[in-house]
Amino acid sequence: MKRTRQFFFTLILIFCSGIILSKEQPFDMKVTAGIVYGVIIFSVIYALMLENRSPYKTLLWMYVILFIPILGYISFIYSGQLEVKGHLFKQKRLDNFKQSLEMQHKHKSSEKWTHLSETEREFSKLISSLSGQTISFYSHTEVLRNGEEKFPLLLKELEQAKHFIHIQYYIFRSDETGQAIIDVLCEKAKQGVEVRFIYDGIGSISLSDKDIKRMKEAGVQAYNFLPIRKGFFNQKFNFRNHRKIVVIDGKIGFVGGLNVGDEYLGKDERFGYWRDTHLILQGEALRDLHRVFLLDWSYVHGESLFEERYLKVEPFDEGGGIQVVPSGPDTSQGIMSYLYFSMITSAKKSVWITTPYFIPSKEIRTALLIAAVKGIDVRLIVPEKSDGFLTQYATRSYFGELLRNGVKVYMYQKGFHHQKTIIVDGNYATLGTANVDLRSFHLNFEVNVFMFRTPTIQTLIQHYEEDLKESVQVDLEDHQRRGLTLRTKESFCRLFSPVL
Repeated sequence: MKRTRQFFFTLILIFCSGIILSKEQPFDMKVTAGIVYGVIIFSVIYALMLENRSPYKTLLWMYVILFIPILGYISFIYSGQLEVKGHLFKQKRLDNFKQSLEMQHKHKSSEKWTHLSETEREFSKLISSLSGQTISFYSHTEVLRNGEEKFPLLLKELEQAKHFIHIQYYIFRSDETGQAIIDVLCEKAKQGVEVRFIYDGIGSISLSDKDIKRMKEAGVQAYNFLPIRKGFFNQKFNFRNHRKIVVIDGKIGFVGGLNVGDEYLGKDERFGYWRDTHLILQGEALRDLHRVFLLDWSYVHGESLFEERYLKVEPFDEGGGIQVVPSGPDTSQGIMSYLYFSMITSAKKSVWITTPYFIPSKEIRTALLIAAVKGIDVRLIVPEKSDGFLTQYATRSYFGELLRNGVKVYMYQKGFHHQKTIIVDGNYATLGTANVDLRSFHLNFEVNVFMFRTPTIQTLIQHYEEDLKESVQVDLEDHQRRGLTLRTKESFCRLFSPVL
C-alpha cells in the first residue's frame, strides 16, 4: 500500500507540473494544479521531518525535495532512505531472525575467554548482542594477500569439490578470470556436485546472459540478487549485495574484498597492481559464514538448506577467537558502523585502518579524532587512484580535519588499494567486505570476520607495515595549499555523500 501511494504521488506530481508548464491550459487549472503540487511536496517534507532522522540529512533531503521536487522525490524513494524505518526487506529480516535463533540453538560455539583481555571480551559480547553471532575458538584463518594468491587456490578447491559449491559475488565478470571459474562450476555441476551461485544485479551487470545460460544448462543454479528491473519496481534498486562468499563442502570458505574479474589480477591498465585482502576460513566459524549465504539463498530462491549436511564442519583448535558478522538492510540498522565505532573507542595504543572509500559517519569521525588527540596511534591508508569520482574526492575532503588532530593519513601509490581492514592494539582486527563509508553502513549487504588474538592478525600487521612503504604520508601544509579546483570537487562530493 505504501509503495502504491508513493508511485501515485509521483504520477500526480508529474501530471501537475505538466499542467503548470503548459501554455495552453487555463489559469484556474494551473492554480489548482499548483495547489495540489504544493500540498504533496509539503506533506512529504512534513512526513520526513516526523521521522526524526539526523538534522543534517533531514535538511538536505528537504532542500532536494523542495527545489527539485519530482527528481528529488524519486531520488528519495530509490536512495534507500525508507529502510531507516524498516519498510523494506521486512520479511527477509524476520526470516533471518527466525533461522538465526534455530541455528544458535543447534550450534553453540565453545568459549575459552581466558585467551582474551577484558576489553576484547566485552567487544565480543557486543558483537553477539548486536548480531546474534557467537565467538568460536575452534576455527582457522589464513590471509590471501592479492588475486595472485586467491584465484589459483580457489580454482584448486573448486576442482576438488565433492558435494556442494556455494558461491556469491558482488562483481563477477565474463572475462578470462570469470571464464576460468565458470568452466569449473559447469564441470562440477555435470559431475553431480550441487552448485549454487548468487550474483548482484548491478555489480555483475557485465556477466553475460550467454554465460548465465551456459551455467544453468550445465546444472548450476544461478540467481540474480535484486535484478535491476525488480529492484526498480519494489524500491530496492539502491540496495546491493556487496558480499563475496565461497563455501565448499563445509570444509573451506573464502571471504574478503576480492571480486571476480581480470582487474583483481592486475590486468586492468587503468589501475595496474590491485592490492586487496581475502581470507580462508575453516572450522566452526565457517558454519556462520555459510549461514550468511544460506539466508541469501533462501531470499532469492525460497529454498531452506539449513540441514546438517550443509552445516557440518571440522573444528580447528587454534586458540584465537573468530566471529563472522553480516550486516545490511536485513540486520540491525547500522550494525557495522556500531562495531567499527566500538573498536576505535576501545583502543588503548593503536588503530590502523585500510579502506578504498573513507566516507565516515559523524560518530566514527569523532571517535578517530578523539583517539588521535589522546595520543593513540591512528593511521589511515587510502588509495591514490580510485575507481569513482565521488568517492575519491569525498574521501579526500576529510583529510584536513584528520591531519589537524593527529591522524596519520597515507595514500597508496603502487596501484589500487581495495582492502578493508581495521587493526586495534595489534590484538584484534576485522577483515571483510564493508568499507568505512555510509553505503556499507546503511545500504549494502556486507559480511566481515572479526578476529581476536589469532596468528592471522600478525600477518595483517606485517602487510600493513609493508603497505606503508608503498604509500606517501599526506602532509598537512601541502594539503592546505591544494588549489580551489580540488577544494570544490571535494566539497561537492562530500555534500552529496549522505544521499548516495
